[in-house]
Order: sequence, then C-alpha cells, then structure tokens
Amino acid sequence: MSVKSTKGIWKVISASSMGTMIEWYDFYIFGSLAVVISTKFFPSDNPTAAFLSTLATFAAGFVVRPFGALFFGRLGDLIGRKYTFMVTLLLMGGATFLIGCIPSYETIGFMAPLLVLILRLLQGLALGGEYGGAATYVAEHAPVGQRGYWTSWIQTTATVGLFISLMVILATRNILTPEQFDEWGWRVPFWVSIIMVGVSYLIRKNMDESPVFAKAKSEGKTSTNPLKESFGNRYNLKFVLLALFGATMGQGVVWYTGQFYAMSFMKTVMSIDSSQVDTLLGISLILGTPFFIFFGWLSDKVGRKYIMMGGMLLAILLYRPIYKQMYETTSVKNKTEMVEKTTVLAELKENKKQTMDSIYTTNKEYVDGTTFQEIKTVHLENGAVIIVDGKPKVDTKTTIKINSSDNWALIFLVFVQVIFVTMVYGPIAAFLVEMFPVKIRYTSMSLPYHVGNGIFGGLLPAISTYFVTNAKDLGHPEFYLEGLWYPIVIAAVSFVVGMVYIKNKDKNAHV
Repeated sequence: MSVKSTKGIWKVISASSMGTMIEWYDFYIFGSLAVVISTKFFPSDNPTAAFLSTLATFAAGFVVRPFGALFFGRLGDLIGRKYTFMVTLLLMGGATFLIGCIPSYETIGFMAPLLVLILRLLQGLALGGEYGGAATYVAEHAPVGQRGYWTSWIQTTATVGLFISLMVILATRNILTPEQFDEWGWRVPFWVSIIMVGVSYLIRKNMDESPVFAKAKSEGKTSTNPLKESFGNRYNLKFVLLALFGATMGQGVVWYTGQFYAMSFMKTVMSIDSSQVDTLLGISLILGTPFFIFFGWLSDKVGRKYIMMGGMLLAILLYRPIYKQMYETTSVKNKTEMVEKTTVLAELKENKKQTMDSIYTTNKEYVDGTTFQEIKTVHLENGAVIIVDGKPKVDTKTTIKINSSDNWALIFLVFVQVIFVTMVYGPIAAFLVEMFPVKIRYTSMSLPYHVGNGIFGGLLPAISTYFVTNAKDLGHPEFYLEGLWYPIVIAAVSFVVGMVYIKNKDKNAHV
C-alpha cells in the first residue's frame, strides 16, 4: 500500500526527513565541536588524552544505538511507527539542550564528563529508535518500484544534519569573538536544537500512521513479540546477520570515514583552522548530497547490491591515495609559516630582549617531514617584547590557514569521499526494508543498521585517531595513513560477504 498522490508522499517525506535531520544535527553537534569540548569537560593537563576521551564519549553514543534500536524497534512494531519516533525526537532534543547547559570541568570537576556521558548515551538511545522508524514509515508509503528513490530522501538527512551543524557552528564563530565563542558561544548550537525540535514535533503530531502497519494492525497481523520473532527465528536471523556483515558494517565505516574522519583528520592531524575545515567540508557536502537521490533512484533500475558494493570497493582502493594527497596539500603553507616565524625569531634576537633558545624550547613536526621550533605568537608593542614575570608573553599557535588553491584541492578530495558515501548509503534504506516482513520490520532492520553504523562506524574516529597517534609516537614515516586500516579492513570484509551472499534486487515477498 502506498500514498496515492505525489503531494501525499512529499508530505510524508518532509515530515519524516525534517525530524530525522534534526536528530542527526543534535547527534553530530557533539562531534563537530569535539576539539572545543575536550577543553571544557575534561582535564586540561594532557590535551591529547582529553581529545581521545572526547572521541570516546562521542563513540559511547554510537555504542548504545543498537539498544535503542531494540527498545524502540519493538515499540514501533507493537504500537506503531508514528508514536515511536515522536518519543525519540523529544528524547534527543532534551538531551542535546542539556549538554549545552553543563558547567565546565573547572567548575564541577569530574561531574562534568559524567553528565556529558549520560546525556550522550540518551542521544544514542534516541537515534537508535529514530532511523528505523523514519525509513520504514517512508518505505511503507512509497509506490512499489520507487522505494529506492523515495527512501533516499531520508538518507540525505544524516549528511544534511551534519552540514547544518557545521553551518550553525560557523555562524556562531563569525558572530562572536574568538574569546566569546571559547567562553560560552560553543554552547549556542546545543541550545538552538530545542527550537528546531519543537517545530518538528508539531509537524509530526499531525501525521497519520503508516498505511501498511495500520492495515496489518486492523487485520490482527502485527507481532506480539517482535524481538523473539526477529532474532529467535533462524530464517529471519539469517537475514539480520546478512544485512549487518554484508552491507551496514561496510556502509558504516565508509560513511564515517568520508565525512567525520575527514573532518577530524584535517583539524587534528593536519592542524588546519577549524572554521576553514567546517567551510570546505560544508561545500563538499552540498556538492555531494544530490547523489544520495541519484543512487537511490538508480537502485530502483539496476538493483541495490552493485551500487553499494561499488562504493565500498572504491573506498577500499582509494582511501590511502586520497588521504596521502590531503596530507601533502599543506606542506607549502607550512614552509611559509616557518619562514614567517624565523623572521620573528631574528627580530627578537636583534632586539636582544631574550635569546632565541630560551623562548622556543620544543620542536614541532610539520606535514612535510621537517621540524621547526614550536610556533608561538609573540606580543609586541612598538617593536618591544612584552615581558610578563620575566618572560616574553607568548601564545602557542596550533593551527594553520591554507591558501585558495589548497582549499579547493581539499574540497575535491573530500567530495570524492562523499560520493563513496552516497553510493553505499543512498540505496540502503530500501535494501533493509525489503528484507523483512511488516510485523517485525522496524525491529529487524534497526538492529543491523545501528550495529553497523553505531559500533563499526561510530567507533571509527576514536580507533583511527588512536592508530595515527600510536604510529606517530613510534616514528612511522606515514603515520597519518595508519588510521585508514580500520575502515579499509571492515569495508573489505563487508564487500566479500555482500558479493558472495547478497542477491541483486532481491525484493522480499513480505514487502
């Protein structure tokens, strides 16, 4: 059964997509502000450990997503799609708003990271119940033969949510001074969420129940125990495992590598200015988003399998060359930085205010492999160094600005990764919906999706960053590429399983 008019399906798409997009926005604000959050809610004596702790907290939200999928999936199969994802929307919005209200570590100590962790877990539970409901709701309204196209609109919401989170952060940075943003402005994107959630709730409140579920319920064909029927039935369990290991596991790591890891890589490994990274990533996402719709539409014509497997294969083969090129893009600019800082040092030595070695005591490794003493910004007034407590007043500079040509080169390299994302993600909602019968669909499709994305994909930033940090400490010459082994291996396993066991355009009879 499906809605009978194009106007009707667009109403369904709009209501479902807006709410889902807002939940993704809420979920990814935390990751987009990870660098800032690490300085607010964790001890500041070890910045690297604080950042890794922030990524681990970010990942915790992903780890509990499967539990949210089980709880809300069961609820959705018992009482309906509409009610369930209204609850998830309110839970997500409330948790996000409260994260923006938590006092800093300096104010309440270890209660700060504990409260952040609790609210992050609530976000994960909410998202675990949202996606399966929205995808199922849209698919059950869509005409037969067009499920790939219509559900692909839901697939854009994760990327659009990430994009909007970046734009809200960027706008807040531009409106406020750096000092204001660092002090309290970073909380604004969390607070903005409550307004969007309120609007979406009012829209969803007026939606009707899925016609497919409503018909099954009126005929007494809904499940009385969705969990048992989903995972206790060997036939259905086979499809759950196939969906996980042959599709969502690989799709999850490709999604997070092409968007979130790319962002983290440029900010932390390449040390590019955060605002510049947010801007170029936002441009890449805008350029790539229409391809979710294209590959969803194409999957209705040629099948889901080869499009998804093709995206995984391209990622496996091209990730290392792409990230190597990204890393080398800023080498020329770094040399310019070194020339500028050498000039500052020469001026200091000439003024005889302080010796060069006593001011700059540590070395910093640059992208091109050369080293130079740690970048510092020296405060000068009328050509003289400001002396504070017998030492020159300095601020450590930890980021660089890249020129226009390098900026567009990085936009292109990230855009290519977003294309891989659209290939694996655009068709997957229709693929999952078509695998399971109506009465247990919400539960059955939600679990493999959120294990693949929440566990395998969600842990990627923390695991890959750890690999990079460890390789750098060991002196590996290409340490920056070591984090890619995790997504490459996971995607390769999923590619093999999918190619061997998944049938192309396998339309399940229950749909």
